[in-house]
Amino acid sequence: MLGNILSSFTGDSVDRKVPSRRRHSRRSCDKCVTVVNGKMYPVVDWSIGGLQISGDERTFSMNEEMNVVMKFQLRDDILEVPHQARVVRKNNGRVAFEFLPLDKETRNKFQNVVDDQIASEFSDSQLI
Repeated sequence: MLGNILSSFTGDSVDRKVPSRRRHSRRSCDKCVTVVNGKMYPVVDWSIGGLQISGDERTFSMNEEMNVVMKFQLRDDILEVPHQARVVRKNNGRVAFEFLPLDKETRNKFQNVVDDQIASEFSDSQLI
């Protein structure tokens, strides 16, 4: 209530949310690497829309489409998710890829990674 009164004087809304320019939230907590053109790279972060790797950006061309295989370490298994991606940004030792449209199987594999992480966090929270 007090926030509404104060915001009427300042012109700012106390509950204003800053819109994100990202379509999908990024994940950097998962244990994963990616293989691009037969070479393994560490993943900085990823989302359902793409990924960012750490590596020599000079070896990639802008808008180049290539096969990538993301490898996730789950609690009991290693999950490989092959897909195609396009280079959309590169600078300072990092390269960002946008996934080409995902099929249902690939989307389900990514959801399995998220579900495994949530289950792992919950199980860890239950330990005394």
